[in-house]
Amino acid sequence: MDIAVTILEAALLCYFGYVALYTFIFSLGGLFYKSPRTKGGFKEKKFAVMIPAYKEDGVIFHVAKDALNQTYDQSNYDVVVIADSLQPATLKDLATIPVKTVKVSFEKSTKVKALNEAMKRIGDSYDYGVILDADNVMEPHFLEIMNDLHQQGYNAIQGRRAAKNENNSLSYLDGLSEEINNHVYGKGSTTLGLSSALKGSGMSFKYDVLKRMLLRMDSIGGFDRELELRLVGEGTKVKYVSKAIVYDEKVEKSNVFENQRKRWISSQFFYLRQYFISGLINLLKGRLTYFNSTVLRNLQLPRLINLGLITVLTFLLFFLQNRLHLPYEAWLLAWSATVMGIVMAIPRSYYNIRLIKAVFRLPAIFWKMFTLLFKLKDANKKFIHTPHSSPSQSK
Repeated sequence: MDIAVTILEAALLCYFGYVALYTFIFSLGGLFYKSPRTKGGFKEKKFAVMIPAYKEDGVIFHVAKDALNQTYDQSNYDVVVIADSLQPATLKDLATIPVKTVKVSFEKSTKVKALNEAMKRIGDSYDYGVILDADNVMEPHFLEIMNDLHQQGYNAIQGRRAAKNENNSLSYLDGLSEEINNHVYGKGSTTLGLSSALKGSGMSFKYDVLKRMLLRMDSIGGFDRELELRLVGEGTKVKYVSKAIVYDEKVEKSNVFENQRKRWISSQFFYLRQYFISGLINLLKGRLTYFNSTVLRNLQLPRLINLGLITVLTFLLFFLQNRLHLPYEAWLLAWSATVMGIVMAIPRSYYNIRLIKAVFRLPAIFWKMFTLLFKLKDANKKFIHTPHSSPSQSK
């Protein structure tokens, strides 16, 4: 019995110690991040700004219209709305603005299917392809920055997704989580010479590279994870660029939050299983970037679950120190490193009274996310749509 307890204790400490070390190192690395310089003077190449819109009648017209407000010459980019199950009235509105509307219909809709069909129809006259969500708004210089960096040799770029709305504590915390991800998996990964995580939107790629990758994919959930893994598999790192900003709507309702996180967690574990062995093999070949993207990052439970579990365990084990087979100080060190890693990743703008108030919601959100771990069956086998509110609700 003692041996079993010791093994369990060691396994838990190894896992949480790994999470703590990863979070701390990547967050520390993010503090030294330097956004790549834009040099200017490059010729404007042609972009396809693709916006998959599945039943997004409430937001897509305004988002498509906003996408036309770039400092980039409008003759050098097309806004392509991929209209999946949109209402006739919405299609009529879209026809009044200078965007390309590609109507698609599938028995089972996915972003990969929508993007593949759109790219097949719009042709190959583009140099670069941007992918947005149907609620995203690009800052005016977004395409200008992407054009400059692509011509410096970056074939895959992830911009910074920032919160468009922080109307309640849930959307505020969702925005905070996004910024922590930007810091750890974007800035930290880039500083350490690894590939940034893709986020599903606010992304720009060399057009032919994107088209080739998508044609090989049939993802239902987490297409951005598979896309990143295929890119790094071919030796293409994703570059994170903090000054290329896209505003993204954050969830305000608990049921939407739960469905979104269920989709994310399910896809994470799906790709961990699928790429785990190849990740280990590539580690032996010295391909740390591939190993990080396939295994190290996907092996971790969601951050809030990790923080909640290690906090609970560290607190409980304080009262059981005499029965522990491993030093309690190791648990305390792992907890401290985890907390410090998160604290370093929080932008200064979030240190205010709203953060203190929002923290009181964390235990309830932690419990909801923890219970999702037991509801993941078949979640990655069906398309789970995240609905977006109308523009008037997202200010």
